[in-house]
Amino acid sequence: MEMSELRTLLTPEALALLDEIPPYESKADVVKMVSSLRAAGHAPDLVAAVLTQSRLRSRAASKFGDFAGQMFFTEAGLEQATRLQVAALHAGRFRVAGIDRVVDLGCGIGADALALAALGIQVTAVERDEVTAAIAAFNLAPFDNAEVVHADAVDVVDDLLARASIDGVFLDPARRTAGHGNTTRVSSDDYSPSLDFAFDLARRVPTGIKLGPALDRDLIPDGCEAQWISVGGELVEMGLWFGPLAREGVSRSALVISSEGMREMTASSDAPDEPVAPLERFLYEPNGAVIRARLIGDLARTLDAHPIAADIAYLSSPTLTLTDFAQCFEIEDVLPLDVKTLAAELKRRDIGTLEIKKRGVDIDPASFRTKLKLSGSGQAVLLLTRVGEDRKAILAQRA
Repeated sequence: MEMSELRTLLTPEALALLDEIPPYESKADVVKMVSSLRAAGHAPDLVAAVLTQSRLRSRAASKFGDFAGQMFFTEAGLEQATRLQVAALHAGRFRVAGIDRVVDLGCGIGADALALAALGIQVTAVERDEVTAAIAAFNLAPFDNAEVVHADAVDVVDDLLARASIDGVFLDPARRTAGHGNTTRVSSDDYSPSLDFAFDLARRVPTGIKLGPALDRDLIPDGCEAQWISVGGELVEMGLWFGPLAREGVSRSALVISSEGMREMTASSDAPDEPVAPLERFLYEPNGAVIRARLIGDLARTLDAHPIAADIAYLSSPTLTLTDFAQCFEIEDVLPLDVKTLAAELKRRDIGTLEIKKRGVDIDPASFRTKLKLSGSGQAVLLLTRVGEDRKAILAQRA
């Protein structure tokens, strides 16, 4: 978004129009709305800006709920913004630690700053991009305990911390390069400000750092709490917490948030994995947060389960135990990982709808699905993996 577009959005005409237009679902809806708004005398740039923002607000509802309808967004800002539910957990750590004044470095559109301010914490939000800083100021306007500073965090942090009133830091470093997904390993140099800068801050003042969940775990400093968070089955972030923001006796944790609520596994130190054993009746696929937090062994012991192969994050057990920390499948058959054999077996079983998962084998599920030539009325799950030292295809149903 350009500053000129933001200025257009901030006019009374645009704000009123945003409140009036209904959500739209398809390109045909957009064409109709553009024609209608232009016929009503609205300028082309205003119509484009308002419809773009309306679309972003609609998308933002999954992260911000009803608040989305009163906020402004950019494409990148919305994608990178912390979900409001998770931001509230971040803010809660500062509140529990008794920290009343926080500087939010790299605040983006202001999601975490908004959660901090909502808890009555005085927050100074710093953002180096001019348009994003202006949007954060708009989003934080309802809170008189929040201010936005347009600056580079590296340039102003020492001055901000010199104020006696600042006693906590939240930092969300930006990725330097595009294309990093939540499962792609990233290093210290992939962030701006760098992790060296962030960890130096953590030695000086209570600090929380939001990072991508695929950060190399060898980069995590000693003496902090590392928490991986999954929302609706998607691994969304890793948080590092220092000083009083870290919980006593917790070095790493996996927090799983679903429509059923929140569940967490924690550990104070490394624990051994269970030994590999043969495949049993039920197969468990641990949540990504559990895997990244290296809590698979802990989960296996709670399920009376074991790994089915070395370095493969599938567990098996003769008994079914429903858990928020793993998906569970009941095994119907174990077959050779061979396309012709599988195609014939799936045809015999009349399976036309197939969910394909893979772990520990170099196979593209989309290409593999095409080769199976599925047809039929039944459904199943196919897990392509190693069992012991052998490549196998496990045919199963969700338990």
